[in-house]
Amino acid sequence: MGPVNPIVSVVTPVHDTALKFLPEVYTSLRAQKLPGSWEWEWMVQVDGGSGAEVPADILDDPRVKVSGNRRGGPGVTRTMAWGRSQGELVKVLDADDILPGGALARDIEVLEAHPSVGWTVCNAHDLMADGSLKRYPVGDPAPGPLRRGELYAYWSTTHRPKVHPASLCIRDGLLAQIGGWMALPASEDTALLMALDLTADGWFIGEAGLHYRKHSEQTTAHPEHRGGAEWEARMGAIRKHAEALALRYRGSR
Repeated sequence: MGPVNPIVSVVTPVHDTALKFLPEVYTSLRAQKLPGSWEWEWMVQVDGGSGAEVPADILDDPRVKVSGNRRGGPGVTRTMAWGRSQGELVKVLDADDILPGGALARDIEVLEAHPSVGWTVCNAHDLMADGSLKRYPVGDPAPGPLRRGELYAYWSTTHRPKVHPASLCIRDGLLAQIGGWMALPASEDTALLMALDLTADGWFIGEAGLHYRKHSEQTTAHPEHRGGAEWEARMGAIRKHAEALALRYRGSR
């Protein structure tokens, strides 16, 4: 058997109202040019569906692996998609977002060049309903290394991530150590980012690598997303998980 090309697994959870965005996501993924012999696979996981709901032209691509699961919410669905993946790198891509050109290549190049770095995030722009782009409203860190605890220190006082968690790319082994995504109704991507930040060094890529679609049906538009009893429970779960990992990995650089 010949050598197996390295794979980056793009993990996308999708629910019924986001199915309509998948063709645009697929177009942005097909336009990615990867370095060397790298290949991508797209793990599309339908929450509360079978996978047959995905458009036929997407299903015809052998690089696209579609499945479904009992309705479990975004954290469960992300973890189920990742459980089927084969890549040594795992890239987060929501069903309504877009990858600008070069996004995957930059993630791969950083993680190949810096073996001690466990994950990357990048500059992001909000994609508005009229097609215009607006810079993510939190000030970016300087491009380059993100030392352990740097992002958690900011989040613990603001409850807002300093970088966009929907832009994550992670080494598969590190994601396995953390256990995938928390089973939260929202903020599961922030929970993963905080866990990663307290477990391994990261890297911030200054070029835009995510167009984050803003629309009325997204999870972050829910009235309980930024306050109330559910919000308090989500923040508490994120904090408990992150701080337990911080204790476990303290001094293990």
